[in-house]
Amino acid sequence: MKIRKVGVIGAGQMGNGIAQVCAQAGYDVGLNDVSKDRIEAGLATINGNLARRAKSGKISEADRDATLSRISPVASYEGFGDYDLVIESAVEDEAVKRKIYQSLCPHLKPDCLVGTNTSSISITRLAAATDRPEKFMGIHFMNPVPVMELVELIRGIATDENTFSTAKAFAVSLNKTVAVAEDFPAFIVNRILLPMINEAIYTLYEGVGGVEAIDTAMKLGARHPMGPLELADFIGLDTCLSVMQVLYEGLADSKYRPCPLLVKYVEAGWLGRKTNRGFYDYRGEKPIPTR
Repeated sequence: MKIRKVGVIGAGQMGNGIAQVCAQAGYDVGLNDVSKDRIEAGLATINGNLARRAKSGKISEADRDATLSRISPVASYEGFGDYDLVIESAVEDEAVKRKIYQSLCPHLKPDCLVGTNTSSISITRLAAATDRPEKFMGIHFMNPVPVMELVELIRGIATDENTFSTAKAFAVSLNKTVAVAEDFPAFIVNRILLPMINEAIYTLYEGVGGVEAIDTAMKLGARHPMGPLELADFIGLDTCLSVMQVLYEGLADSKYRPCPLLVKYVEAGWLGRKTNRGFYDYRGEKPIPTR
């Protein structure tokens, strides 16, 4: 199957990044979200990202204009009727995702593939909420999408070989490297990364070290480009908590229990960079630890 038109549902941090890399690779892209304002905000972010790349000489102004011309707002799921692949990149909430598929699928052509950018939820279970489980696939991009080189591909139990080979060729066409993961909670990257972040939060919770000490220790002592608490803020503490809950519930092992301090921050609405407060306060000139 040949992919020509790619739909993206969700114009947030991940969705607009997926739309950008698809358009840069020459695909016609439709971007959808729950409101016109969110779609416009996503398009503005893409425009800003491309402007910075053009200014630094990484792409030409002509490339920037061509990329932007390939991305169109799609107001409703009916607009995806002639698309070849639609990737859902909504919030990491299974109920929300299932509702999207139930509303989306009746408008798709029979051979349209459906992908999900979930970072942790069972592909098999999500596929069962669609009318095409054999054409459903986990296509998990890393954040920030235009920069990170990896895409995790995850088959559900019903995913057919043609869907997998098409998704793999699509990911490679975006200049991404593919890692194939089995359909277990959180797949590969987040199965390893999020428990490390959760343990860093426990280290803070138990008073072993402060925010800056923990991040400095891991940056200088383990050569991590970002400290785990800084990274948690970048990912979004709500997303971190969602992934840990999936791991804890899916694997029934106490080592995956979300740290109570992570729960507390999410309850406070301190979700990291996107709300200007998390383990750091981003409202001033430079980030200040909140603990």
